[in-house]
Amino acid sequence: MILWWGKKKQPDAKTGEIPVEPLKPGETPASPLDRPVATPAVASPAVSLDQQIFGNAPIAQPEPDLDDDPIGLRKAAERIAAERAAEAAAREETVLHKLAEGLRRSSSRIAEGLAGLAKRKIDRDSLDELEELLITSDMGTKVAARITKNFSSDRFDREVSEAEIRGALATEIAAILRPREKVVDFSVGPRPRVVLFVGVNGSGKTTTIGKIASKLSAQGADVVLAAGDTFRAAAVEQLRIWAERANARFISKPQGADAAGLAFEAVEIAKKENRDLVLIDTAGRLQNKTQLMDELSKVVRAIRKIEPSAPHDVILVLDATVGQNALSQVEAFRNTAGVTGLVMTKLDGTAKGGVLVAIAEQHDIPIHFVGVGEKAEDLHPFSADTFARALVGLDD
Repeated sequence: MILWWGKKKQPDAKTGEIPVEPLKPGETPASPLDRPVATPAVASPAVSLDQQIFGNAPIAQPEPDLDDDPIGLRKAAERIAAERAAEAAAREETVLHKLAEGLRRSSSRIAEGLAGLAKRKIDRDSLDELEELLITSDMGTKVAARITKNFSSDRFDREVSEAEIRGALATEIAAILRPREKVVDFSVGPRPRVVLFVGVNGSGKTTTIGKIASKLSAQGADVVLAAGDTFRAAAVEQLRIWAERANARFISKPQGADAAGLAFEAVEIAKKENRDLVLIDTAGRLQNKTQLMDELSKVVRAIRKIEPSAPHDVILVLDATVGQNALSQVEAFRNTAGVTGLVMTKLDGTAKGGVLVAIAEQHDIPIHFVGVGEKAEDLHPFSADTFARALVGLDD
């Protein structure tokens, strides 16, 4: 088998397995959901001209000069490189556009407020208006005070345009979010890598797991999906459908079965079958229900009985529509399950997208993905700059 975006080696001659080296210190992996599959290098005949022109093999060195390129090889290579760069830029623009569309409600509220501040001198009253606007956009009082202070430092008592205000606001928001921007590479570390998904009812856990499984399986990862939400038959069936789409191993138990036992069994099977990943769904639970949170702790303990270092990731899935309530969810699940990363969903259906900024300011937890729709392609690796621009309506 071939792993997806980690470091790769040739298969072992005896076992057929591919050993994986962790990334070196300081190396930054490309986006895990977008990185193409890399196939192991094998012996091959001399590179053909067609392969060189169409990018299937590196162009022979040294490169010919333009004046000594009678068949147009170098020109063809340069054209292909330019086309690929244009495609990459188009993909980035598409992500920004989709986020902007998804955050339209949030950005519209902010834009309306900013329009009233434009083309007038920034004074104490206008700064108070800006601070109130940020608070009502769910960014919280601490974020609002910080942004307002920085915004006024070189703009006080002078007239500013709406474009300048939006640009400055995007810069301040991105500065808060950027330390939380982290690509997660599931191929490094222990194998199988065990990932536990937690969150309240209706946050979008099951859909998020399915999207991630679909993308990783398409890149060659051997995934196990465990339907740990044993209270809801609909959740089990939903995850089963995602598993079928992703050609992933699916593990479930009858409704009402012990979720901790299922999690233990899923990890045990993954170890025996030499799988890459175990993605475990859990039942939605309110952060203020002690008994339900204790059951989540039991799931974690069960996993550690079979794999002491697991779960290697505990990803909290947050519903953007709950606004400031998401802050208390982060606190509760962090204390109970040791949350290592965040996903925020449903940003396409709410005017409360600003709460992600408040979370980033208060909690030192990486933000891995944001969701702006139901399809697998609607789950995007988190980008601080892209999110900030979309939040203030800078989608051009």
